Amino acid sequence: MTMKEKELDLSTFRARLEAEEGPRYWRSLEELSEDENFREYLFEEFPRQAAPMGEGSDRRSFMKLMGASFALAGLAGCRAPVEHIVPYVNKPEEILPGRPLFFATAMSLSGVATGLLVESHEGRPTKIDGNPEHPASLGASGAFHQASVLDLYDPDRSPAVRYLGEVATWGDFLTALQRQLEQAAGGQGGGVRILTETITSPTLGAQIEALLARFPGTVWHQYEPLGASNVREGAQLAFGRYVDTIYQFDRANVIFSLDSDFLGAGPAHLRYTRQFADRRRVSGGAQTMNRLYAIGPTLNVTAGMADNRLPVRALDVEDFARQVAAGLGIGMPSGSSGPHAAWTAALVRDLQANRGASVVIAGDGQPPAVHALAHAMNQALGNVGSTVTHIEPVEVQPVDQLASLRQLVVDMNGGIVRTLVMLGGNPVFTAPIDFDFPGALAKVPFRAHLSPYYDETSERSHWHIPEAHYLESWGDVRAFDGTVSIVQPLIAPLYNGKTATELVGALLSDMRSAHDMVQERWIAQLGGEEGWRRVLHDGLVPNTALPATSVAVTTVPPPTQRPGQATALELIFTADSTIYDGRFANNAWLQELPKPMTKLVWDNVAMVSPATAARLGVANEDVIELTFGGRRVHAPVWVMPGQADESVMIQVGHGRTRAGRVGNGTGFNAYSIRPSNALSFGPGLRVRKTGDKHKLACTQGHHRMEGRQLIRAATLGGYLQNPAFAKTKLDLDEHPPDLYPEFRYDEYRWGMTVDTSVCVGCNGCVAACQAENNISTVGKKEVLRQREMHWLRIDRYFEGPDANPQVLHQAVLCMHCEKAPCEPVCPVEATSHSDDGLNDMTYNRCVGTRYCSNNCPYKVRRFNFFQYADFETESLKLGRNPDVTVRSRGVMEKCTFCVQRIRRGRRAAEKEGRRLGDGEIVTACQAACPSQAISFGDLNDKEADVTRLKATPLNYGLLVELNTHPRVSYLATVRNPNPEIETDRI
Repeated sequence: MTMKEKELDLSTFRARLEAEEGPRYWRSLEELSEDENFREYLFEEFPRQAAPMGEGSDRRSFMKLMGASFALAGLAGCRAPVEHIVPYVNKPEEILPGRPLFFATAMSLSGVATGLLVESHEGRPTKIDGNPEHPASLGASGAFHQASVLDLYDPDRSPAVRYLGEVATWGDFLTALQRQLEQAAGGQGGGVRILTETITSPTLGAQIEALLARFPGTVWHQYEPLGASNVREGAQLAFGRYVDTIYQFDRANVIFSLDSDFLGAGPAHLRYTRQFADRRRVSGGAQTMNRLYAIGPTLNVTAGMADNRLPVRALDVEDFARQVAAGLGIGMPSGSSGPHAAWTAALVRDLQANRGASVVIAGDGQPPAVHALAHAMNQALGNVGSTVTHIEPVEVQPVDQLASLRQLVVDMNGGIVRTLVMLGGNPVFTAPIDFDFPGALAKVPFRAHLSPYYDETSERSHWHIPEAHYLESWGDVRAFDGTVSIVQPLIAPLYNGKTATELVGALLSDMRSAHDMVQERWIAQLGGEEGWRRVLHDGLVPNTALPATSVAVTTVPPPTQRPGQATALELIFTADSTIYDGRFANNAWLQELPKPMTKLVWDNVAMVSPATAARLGVANEDVIELTFGGRRVHAPVWVMPGQADESVMIQVGHGRTRAGRVGNGTGFNAYSIRPSNALSFGPGLRVRKTGDKHKLACTQGHHRMEGRQLIRAATLGGYLQNPAFAKTKLDLDEHPPDLYPEFRYDEYRWGMTVDTSVCVGCNGCVAACQAENNISTVGKKEVLRQREMHWLRIDRYFEGPDANPQVLHQAVLCMHCEKAPCEPVCPVEATSHSDDGLNDMTYNRCVGTRYCSNNCPYKVRRFNFFQYADFETESLKLGRNPDVTVRSRGVMEKCTFCVQRIRRGRRAAEKEGRRLGDGEIVTACQAACPSQAISFGDLNDKEADVTRLKATPLNYGLLVELNTHPRVSYLATVRNPNPEIETDRI
């Protein structure tokens, strides 16, 4: 900014601005000029907006705000910059520099909570893990939870209230809102509508109910684009009312999945994965394990773990479910049993043999009739009360959300809605395309949107209010079983965001903080301050899980009629496994996290089976035109083994235009052809090859082991006959001949095992490693050059025919080889061995020869070709782990076994004059893993879990024929297919 600009005649500008906008406008700008985040926004964001603006109101608004920015720059130039350095007068006893603190909180997704423990360094949350005491996490965490810390520090989050796109204040919004409510049908709320996502918060729910009581004309609507609407309506169809269902997979011998991904998605998937995995382990000497049957159109995380799987179109799942139900004596089958009669008969016999110890579960995308059939089968099998429990809904007010949104659109189009307040969500982007939500929204005279980003819906609203991140917020929320968690902040709001509780409080003229509202409610129920503090410490309110309720299936729903279904090419809409419904599109960690099955990053695709691809004459990266319901979108092809024939699956959430600088323009917008009558899937898709190509970034370009024994697998029967099937001569010989003497480790000798039987490939460990170790993202262009930076990867292999392969997962990280081939070739000794067996990497000694990477047979070393780390953005600096170096360009980096955690633990133990105990050191990947597939510890401790596992017959080393002596070993995969079913799968 030039001196001339700084010397702008401030009094003239102020007089002109006050004449046009009133004194309040100037005072608001003057107050906001003190805010560093606002100043950065004003001087950096608005100049970027100038280029595309032509003449008109937008241009005039822009020039007005630029004039304000120059004026405020002049104000700042007249005095010293404001700097806030506030030392402790009395330093809090618990805060010690360099020693992290941990606080319990909860993150909600689609309204339902997962309990978390958050690591904080001097008031900065830097790392997230699961809360071991919380029923939804049991100490584990997923990729969404791990990456949420990056969302907190995202510089693209909205920094200020906006009115018509221009910066305003919270006070301005409150004034306008109060005026609007006073005019709403004489203060009765006529014409006022509230639109929310799913609400389970007791405090927020009570506020909304109080608002509806105060303003009888107000109506509350709810909509989640990927919520459990079919699950909810399935219960209504089966039982005549809404109930929620909880499954106990640790009690189930046989599980039948009807297109369900209970291991990879859903509010309880971390708990379900733990329970499922506990029944899969034979490393402890177990002679039995559970059996998973799965049918569905695609290989998701759950289908990949199935012992017996059938790929069938989503349209055909209901017919298959009716065949199985008929075999159990429920209703009559619809259609012919077809070529799968033997498969169905074997499944029915297995279910009947395990009455009371089985589970039938339907996927969220399946219609209500399939969910009702699943409830009927569980009831007929005697599973209710054993492996299946019904409870009252955890939602404050469960409704048919699609019908609720449809009614809102009708009212908006009819001119009935005068005021619309939207609490979260992005309905302009996610609403069914045939609703034309943007067109209806434009007819509402007053529309306000609470959102963390100035997104597609905010852009079309009069008022935008920045929403506080959950790590900045006070609140409460229920888990899948009803358990209430208190959401407590770890940092003050970075961008002056507001919570939904505070916004609804404003509607009620209650201007208290969210903390005061939540605390008042729970102190009254917990009997005082002591109970409140205990809840904050534990992360959950005791005895708030909802009790079981008694319901019974009364009728079996008739078959769903879909004309032309039998031969139609179907289109499936599904959540993206890394950015969900699009809300995480601006999170670079998630965009670059390989999807569990395809290993694609930074894109969404149209997935087709090999046979369908051959029929259509398409291959990977061909761009096709998808025509569905008269609407068209272009999408790149990905040929996916295991995909059902005549079934095309696309992922929603990409194609954003107002996500932020990371998420804008990635992939295509699948919502643009998603109608209300086929939110999950439907027949009638037409495909046309365009002749164009779209480059796709994939982190694993092969999916076969090509005869190598990278993952060793057998059936349960084969394992019981030969427990040492995974062993080779090299595995049995722990000390093969060598020219060099063995090093004696007198203190610690760290090692790891990974159980491939229970690894589901969810990638939670990959995200946790990235968060813990300050690992940079590199972008799609660099991934295409095979320069991704993840220190840990999950290799995914297919075994058997492409039409229906077996999926095997293997986590691969630095093996910390005892005879590490990377060490002798480094000319500067940047890679060396520690006295406790770690393969160390000295960053400030590395000169980037990359000889070590060339010599590594496991390909787990990563090189910083460019300046991937952002050293300029201030907010991103706050989220980094201070115990781990942030690497610049030109150095090699890799897994360190979380050496910072090891050293911290050793220092603490040495101060107490003792050795570290087993389980005291937990690596980031180990902590996140919901299936507990990873075990880490001291191999000198004969009682350690890792030592016990390495002594089992299932333990083997990767590429041991190279004599590297890896410290990481694997437990072979054991699966339990039904021997009555003929299959080419393992």
